[in-house]
Amino acid sequence: MAESGGEFYDRQEVRRPAEREQAIFHALPGLIRHALDNAPAFVRHLGDVDPDAIVDRAALAKLPVLRKSQLHSLQQAALPFGGFNATPPSRLVRIFASPGPIYDPEGPRLDYWRFARALFAAGFRSGDLIHNTFSYHLTPAGSMVEGGARALGCPVIPGGTGQTELQARVIHDLKPRGYVGTPSFLLVLLEKARELGYSTASITKALVSGEAFPASLRERLRREFGIDAYQCYATADVGLIAYETSAREGLVVDEAVILEIVRPGTGDPVPEGEIGEVVVTVFNPDYPLIRFATGDLSAVLPGQSPCGRTNMRIKGWLGRVDQGVKVRGMFVYPHQIGEALKRFDMVGRARLEVSREEERDRMVLRCEVAGAPSGLEQALAEAVRAATGLRAEIELVPPGTLPEDGKVIDDRRPSP
Repeated sequence: MAESGGEFYDRQEVRRPAEREQAIFHALPGLIRHALDNAPAFVRHLGDVDPDAIVDRAALAKLPVLRKSQLHSLQQAALPFGGFNATPPSRLVRIFASPGPIYDPEGPRLDYWRFARALFAAGFRSGDLIHNTFSYHLTPAGSMVEGGARALGCPVIPGGTGQTELQARVIHDLKPRGYVGTPSFLLVLLEKARELGYSTASITKALVSGEAFPASLRERLRREFGIDAYQCYATADVGLIAYETSAREGLVVDEAVILEIVRPGTGDPVPEGEIGEVVVTVFNPDYPLIRFATGDLSAVLPGQSPCGRTNMRIKGWLGRVDQGVKVRGMFVYPHQIGEALKRFDMVGRARLEVSREEERDRMVLRCEVAGAPSGLEQALAEAVRAATGLRAEIELVPPGTLPEDGKVIDDRRPSP
């Protein structure tokens, strides 16, 4: 719960970083043991791991990642959650269906998705009436906000999506203090209300998510409508991952999440500041996702936030990891490239460039290498063919040559 009258939601946000790391990795073995004892899929996924040995980030990084892109097939083989749930469905509160479908459990804890922290950082306080326009149908976004609002002591108007004229009237009549939803729908509602002659002046704060939030829109909301809007990053599987604060410098990682940035297609952490895939371990006893690869790209922002919160910061959502591309009739995925490169420690960043020449697909794997040993190109070519079933040309380039954008596959073929 929020500390009364405080600047921060709770003391956890201002712990010394060393204290936070110690607490997290003191608790992590228990989470892993809980998953092994109660979620049968983790026995298969983690193998004979010793939970007591996972005591720091280096040890955590040796565990296999669980990819969001795998969840649909894993769940279909063992409905509803693929065996990764530690709480049986009969003891849950809700089961959601995200696109895929991928099924997401919600347990009975107050603020299950941990959204109160993000709401508090965006300026919401007990008693503020919130107009919540995230969907209440099948996907968990609406429930995420509602749970956080209840923990914070904020009543909610369950607006959901659509019915813009009615929602504009509701805002005019009920005068909510804040809005939660996508930034584009907020603008739609504001413009519809203005068209109909309804007042939206009561809304002075907003928490937005679910899509890009450009600075131009943030400034327009402030200048034209008097709304101070913040953003957060969450997923249907994990809940809140990171949230914006008054510093307006990146997003601060949630206290119940261990966040890693890894090279896409692998589980290998990248250096601070480099773009990579967001991998999270979440302290959720009902659905204890361990090294869950979200498919989203971001990067760690060095240093601590000027707002006083001391947890790691990320630059926010920077796009999606490359999805599979079809080459010569076969799909190629980033994780296959990662598998091919796994035994080549001398290779830094790598990128598979797919082009079309004389109506034939061409694959070139460009690898950053300093001081390549003899025979490396041939060995890499053989590894790529073993992983993908396709031949690729190999081009070795100096470190720092490839763009730092997190891409593993660059499809340069013209659109049909």
